Formats: sequence, C-alpha cells, structure tokens
Amino acid sequence: MRLLVLGGTSFVGRAIVSDALSRGHDLTLFSRGKTGPELFPEVPRAIGDRDTGDYASLAGGEWDAVIDVTAYVPRHVDEVLDAVDGRFGRYILISTGSVYDHAGAPEASMDESAARLAPELGTEEITGETYGPLKVACEDVATSRLADRATIVRPGIVAGPFDPTDRFTWWVRAASRGGTVEAAIRADQPVQVVDSRDLARLVVRLAEDDRPGTFNAVGPAEPVTAADVLRICAAAAGTTAELAAGTPRKGFPLAVADPAWDPMFRRSAARAYAAGMPQTPLAVTAADVLAWDRARGLPELTVS
Repeated sequence: MRLLVLGGTSFVGRAIVSDALSRGHDLTLFSRGKTGPELFPEVPRAIGDRDTGDYASLAGGEWDAVIDVTAYVPRHVDEVLDAVDGRFGRYILISTGSVYDHAGAPEASMDESAARLAPELGTEEITGETYGPLKVACEDVATSRLADRATIVRPGIVAGPFDPTDRFTWWVRAASRGGTVEAAIRADQPVQVVDSRDLARLVVRLAEDDRPGTFNAVGPAEPVTAADVLRICAAAAGTTAELAAGTPRKGFPLAVADPAWDPMFRRSAARAYAAGMPQTPLAVTAADVLAWDRARGLPELTVS
C-alpha cells in the first residue's frame, strides 16, 4: 500500500511508520523535518508546515491511505484534505479519548457511542481545556467531508519506548527501584494505557483493511488499578514495590483527581480488538520501557 503519514518521527507516528515498513508498505512522511530527521532514511520526506498551511510538497502524489497523526485543530484537517483532494483512498485520523464527556458518565456507555464534548471552534490555542473539544472538531470535519472514507482512532494514554510524556515511564522507573513508592493517586483507581506498538498495528491494519468507523485504542486487555500497575512494573524490573497511595492531584502521572472521572480509564476496546489490535501484556510494555529508559541514560523525567 501507498501510505502518507503526517508526522511519523516522534512517538505514536514513529511506531506507526515502523509497523508499516515491517509490513512492506510504501510510505511518504510529511512533517517540518525538525524531529528525528535521521529516522527512516529510506522513506521519502515531504517537508511542510501545518501551522502556516504549507502543503505544497504534497502536490502530485497519490496514496491508498492518509494517516494523520498531527491534526490538532480543525483547520489542519480541512487543509490537508484540500491538499490531497482526489488523490487518496482512506483518511485515518488519530484523535483522542479526551473527546469524551467523561464526567459522571456511566461505565456501560464508554464505548465509541459515548457522548462527546462540544466541539471547539473559537480558538486554536491548545490547552488542557481545549484539547479534547478541538479534537472533536477535527473528527467532525473528517466525517462531514468524507463520510465512510474517514476512520477515527481514539487512543487513551499511550505507553512504550520513545514516549516524550514520561507518564508511564515514571511508574516503570519508580517500580524498578523497589521499596515503598509514594504516589498522589488512589490505589484502587482504574488505569488504562495502550502499548504504542499495539496502537500502530491497529492503525496500519485499518488502512490495510480499508475499514471505516471509530475505534477506542485502549489497554491493557485485563483491567488494572494503580496498585496493579506498580506491582506489574516491579515484577518486570525484577524488584518488589509497594504503593503508598496519597491524595490524588491533577498532573500526577496516570492519576485522576476526581473519582467521577474514573470512566475515562474504563473505556471499551472491544471494537479495536475485533479489528485486529494486539493485546501486549502490560509486563512486556513495562520491560521494554525500562530497557529504553536505561539505554537513554535515565534522564530527568518530564513529570513528577
């Protein structure tokens, strides 16, 4: 297949490109060329800037699918669809689970039919409050313009090597030290993280199958709590760790400050699994993240 990936050299995009290459697909990467310029030297690069609407490098190409990792505001979707108009088959938008109106949502509704937030159309400033509503607006542009040629993937928190957020890496590193780990989180709080490689395999599989629809990309397959996450990460590191749970606070890695928002970590991935998303055990993800973290020299984490 001929695939155009918008992004592709940071984290989620990097995993998608790696998976697609392993499957023998013909790729083109569109980006500013500033992140990971040394990666994937065998893949053609189309240089442009979404912030300024520069898509000139996409003139003339044709693709079976466009995989959009870097659309954060609805203008991004409109502009790229205009730029490749008539020269692609399927458009796959990497959205987010943050589109859902989680507060007070009953668990049973947390499949792809759950209520979304209102779309944000009045600003392009991305904040904790506007991120989800802007992604809702991105989804709406894609589906209104393309109907069943659009595929929407809504990841939860993504874990794996090369993660720039360090949210899951914090837990892996803390567990690897063993002993008592103090954390601003409830021990019984549900946690969902999806392995970046599982997410990538899902996205490429959706392109290969030319499959429409919306898919929650969440994991692991078995429900876990914060206490379970620490235990599993410690076992992967060959240590024993005990969670000293504390008062949840906003911004602590994987923590939900308000229990009313627990449903955000109880979403259903049944549709994604049925479409072919793998189910990597959390212990494998933890071991791989630990190996990567050590290989990069255990730098100061971006979260605490």
